[in-house]
Amino acid sequence: MIAHSLRRFPTSSIGTGAHTIRCHARHKTISALQASFRDPSSPFHIPPGTKGPESPHPHPSHDAVDVEPLEEARHKLMEAGFDPASFWEQRIVWGDQDSFQHVNNVRYVRFFESSRIQWMVSLGQELDGPEKAQDMIKGKGISLILKSIEVQFRRPVTYPDTVRLLPTPPFLLLPPQSRTKQLLIAYRPQPPHHAPEHESKPHHEDPATFRVTASAYSLTQRAFVAHSHEALVWYDYDKLRKCDPGEAVRDVVWGRAKKAS
Repeated sequence: MIAHSLRRFPTSSIGTGAHTIRCHARHKTISALQASFRDPSSPFHIPPGTKGPESPHPHPSHDAVDVEPLEEARHKLMEAGFDPASFWEQRIVWGDQDSFQHVNNVRYVRFFESSRIQWMVSLGQELDGPEKAQDMIKGKGISLILKSIEVQFRRPVTYPDTVRLLPTPPFLLLPPQSRTKQLLIAYRPQPPHHAPEHESKPHHEDPATFRVTASAYSLTQRAFVAHSHEALVWYDYDKLRKCDPGEAVRDVVWGRAKKAS
């Protein structure tokens, strides 16, 4: 019968043959890939003595993630006329948020305060060295006091708010010390209006008061998120009253405005 004339092959022979075919196909694939590495015209070419990427889509280095946005922020603030001596890097923590899931508006007043204090220290340093710099923030002699502040909010800031900066997974790509460093804040003094030619002093200007502008720039959003407009008063803490600090002090302040512009 026909059925009896058919030759039976052991199943082990069939399995061995399939394994041989798979090994041959794999060998051809590996050989082709290795050939593409050696071919200078291939997009997969790897020159001798060099190494290929760790993965098809390597993540940016920590330095590229951390430094580049900060340098961009510094450039933006200096371009807008802010004093580099006032630059303050503000870290955002989870507790800065409120029930509306963004940084509470009141927090910005404290953020601006930190930058303002740093700016005051730099003024004291320029006026009369380290001792004056410390007196400026310890209520000794003539220093500054905040008269008024108005904050304008442009964008909400959240923790960690890194989605718009990095490819996924965004937060884990940042080095630990930089994961919450989100805002760069800076100040610039606003010179008084020029007086008419027949007047030697600005019209209706209080010699004890001047105005400053501050801005908060988000490293993660790459945009300004808040602005502050403030009136500062020169105050004699020994006599507990406002005072005229003198032309030499004013020259230092307005000099900062000229340097920044």
